[in-house]
Amino acid sequence: MQQTSQHPGRGILFVLGAILLFAVLDTIVKHLSAHAPIPLLVWGRYSAHLALMLLFLAPRQGLALVRAPSLPLQILRGLLLLGCTGFGFAALARMPVAETTAIFFTAPLLVALLAGPWLGERLTRERWLTALAGFAGILLIARPHAGLTSTGIALALGGAVCYACYQLLTRQLAGRTPPLTLLFYTALVGTLGASLALPWFWPASWPPLWVILATVALGILGGSGHLLLIHAFRNAPASLLSPFLYAQLLWATLLGATFFGHWPDGLSFLGMGIIVASGAWLAFGPSLRQHFRRLQAGLR
Repeated sequence: MQQTSQHPGRGILFVLGAILLFAVLDTIVKHLSAHAPIPLLVWGRYSAHLALMLLFLAPRQGLALVRAPSLPLQILRGLLLLGCTGFGFAALARMPVAETTAIFFTAPLLVALLAGPWLGERLTRERWLTALAGFAGILLIARPHAGLTSTGIALALGGAVCYACYQLLTRQLAGRTPPLTLLFYTALVGTLGASLALPWFWPASWPPLWVILATVALGILGGSGHLLLIHAFRNAPASLLSPFLYAQLLWATLLGATFFGHWPDGLSFLGMGIIVASGAWLAFGPSLRQHFRRLQAGLR
């Protein structure tokens, strides 16, 4: 595998492009949710993603695309991302884009708490307190009279839990599975899983052409976004790229305001800031402390 720190500027551009695609995807989903059933949108997102991989990657990769260790874990990982997508789309149908995205960003906090029992990582008091601070940010967003539905909040939290477990399982598998293979199994499992729900949710008549094209666009946006992320982390280290992932919250806020006329209020913005700060501290707090310790030792 190529050196991850070879082209940091290129890696940043890739990750910024990926999160823009994800924010656009969420905005389209919110609009489409008034015109098509959520399970149909989920199926369209994964089936178009799978079709792209079979069309552009399968001829070059061949059987290498499907060779993967721990097939049951690959399937479970795909089901977790499918649950994340289903919960997320259903939450977007009920809540503004920015608030839904902010609640999803509690996933890194859940990863910090679950990494102890799941991966055997040390769970410190600092991690607990930082995670609790992040969850306090959720309370500011989801407080009474904030205009959010309890069902939407529960769905967004369900998506965050699925995404946290998906990230932990990705950590287990990433060291022994090629990135494109991981991406293929998420598309395959997502398509097969979503297909099971179609007989119960298929509309009585075909949706308008623009709805079909927009649904196909979901798969193009999602698949392209994940490919950009793969290229981003090949060109720059995760420690450099992680802060830029939170720019998705900025895109979500701007797109939600532009297309749906919704601006979060002051307390919601404060809650978002707390969630972002908590996630950033979990990612960079230890390295910052080490840097200051070395700095203090040099001053002595």
